[in-house]
Amino acid sequence: MGSAPPPGAAASPTRATARQRAIITPLPWETTDPTITTYPITHPYVRRYWTATIGPGAVADMLRLATAARRGRSLRRPTHLQVLVRANLVHTKHGHVFVRTRIPELTPLQVRLLPPDLRREHSTETPNNT
Repeated sequence: MGSAPPPGAAASPTRATARQRAIITPLPWETTDPTITTYPITHPYVRRYWTATIGPGAVADMLRLATAARRGRSLRRPTHLQVLVRANLVHTKHGHVFVRTRIPELTPLQVRLLPPDLRREHSTETPNNT
């Protein structure tokens, strides 16, 4: 027989990644503002700069959401959904999740928060609305 768990151990909350997550079916969020430079979701800009801004887990969740939306498939609610909502890459309305089909360029504030070497590299990028 082992020892008893410490008091309150059974009442501790389950971590977010271990909880059962709801199944969602994301929908494409088409944005067509010609004044904003955007990139396809698979463009290297998205992985390079957005990963530095919101983190690799959030970018991976965004890519999974975009793929599911494009294919009309369902998936478990991403753990980084709120990060994506705050970054305006995903939005929710009436219980639906909408994911951008084209990713906007970083805002000036987001660029200022990048590490110095990445900030310099970003400033040499030429926006080309690819």
